[in-house]
Amino acid sequence: MRSSILLVLMALATCSIAQPGNESKNLVQFSGVVVTDSLMPVPFTHILVKHTYRGTMSDVYGYFSFVAQEGDTILFSAVGFQRSQYVIPDSLSDNKYSMIHVLNRDTITLKEFTVYPWPSREQFRDAFLALRLPADDHQLALKNLSPAEMVQRMENLPPDAYQSFQYQMAMDHTKLYYSGGTPVINLFNPIAWAQFVQAWQSGAFKAKD
Repeated sequence: MRSSILLVLMALATCSIAQPGNESKNLVQFSGVVVTDSLMPVPFTHILVKHTYRGTMSDVYGYFSFVAQEGDTILFSAVGFQRSQYVIPDSLSDNKYSMIHVLNRDTITLKEFTVYPWPSREQFRDAFLALRLPADDHQLALKNLSPAEMVQRMENLPPDAYQSFQYQMAMDHTKLYYSGGTPVINLFNPIAWAQFVQAWQSGAFKAKD
């Protein structure tokens, strides 16, 4: 009985060894560069051996390298490119194999889609006529401030950067104009006296408590 069982096991082992699918394949250091049709690198391309979980990803220059077997089908996929595959030859004379793989760009055209916010034109017209947009900050300011108060506030505002620049440039121009000469004395300037009298009447020189 034992001899018959031993003979059956030996026959099964012989059959399994004789199957061509179980022949060992040579390991290959598979490397290369993934590029476009214009020879530009395709970074971060997914490179996977078909029907397995073995693979790698190309770097920013499109370069990749990993261990595969002769006869493996290699799948290449990247965002914006068509998927492709390549079969490693099974009759290599060396354990290293390099290649340049070209990926074609994938252009996706979406169908036209029209969005209608209202079921009919009549309902859209009624909703549009009944629309009441909220007032913005400028309109709220116009409602809260009277024109006279706005003018007064504008007059009392300090000079901005552009006005300060103009004033400084005018002062520099005056200094350059009178450089080397006698400075102008505003004591005999009628415009200066008019400005002084106007400021005196308006109370600009009164002491503030």
